Amino acid sequence: MIRFDAVSKRYPGGRDALSDVSFEIAERQMVFLTGHSGAGKSTLLKLIMLMERPSRGQVFVGGQNLARLGRRQIPGLRRQVGVVFQNHQLLFDRTVYDNVALPLLIAGLGQKETGRRVRAALSKVGLSGKEGQLPIALSGGEQQRVGIARAVVNKPPVLLADEPTGNLDPVLSREIMALFGEFNQVGVTVLIATHDLELIEEIDHPKMQLSAGRVVS
Repeated sequence: MIRFDAVSKRYPGGRDALSDVSFEIAERQMVFLTGHSGAGKSTLLKLIMLMERPSRGQVFVGGQNLARLGRRQIPGLRRQVGVVFQNHQLLFDRTVYDNVALPLLIAGLGQKETGRRVRAALSKVGLSGKEGQLPIALSGGEQQRVGIARAVVNKPPVLLADEPTGNLDPVLSREIMALFGEFNQVGVTVLIATHDLELIEEIDHPKMQLSAGRVVS
């Protein structure tokens, strides 16, 4: 489902964020990506989303070689990849419903189907009845759940998360990780970048460690 073949990424100024990274994540697998701050975790995720392109090597998602995708094809790829950020990136002047519906509106889905999918996504993350509220009225954990609902409302086969529990206490962190596990159980391929080693030690899924831009374990 996700494959890196000898991928390197050098940013302007000569900083190497990734060096000769190769790995494969199978369809329906859930994998944790670990490493110190600056190890290259966020860059790796950005290459999968085509927010960045590699300096060398090739990235494949769902059998597609991303090097062959032009600018006009990037939105299609991103509809296949849901993304959850540490800081939620919610629109605080829009309701919970509007935040979750945004990817569907961009995709041109009709109002009736949009409503059905938004309610289903909010139910899945335990936020039924909150669609009319503004994000500012929610707790940090609830805001992260809104971000997850927005990421999965398009029913993407791949779900990425960049430090999704970084701002949450241990109890909420476990709840959020359990939620990712539920999506994986219904067939979603999940890749989670995290520095919380204590949390993921409790979870029986593969772990890949980056150090200075290289896969070390």
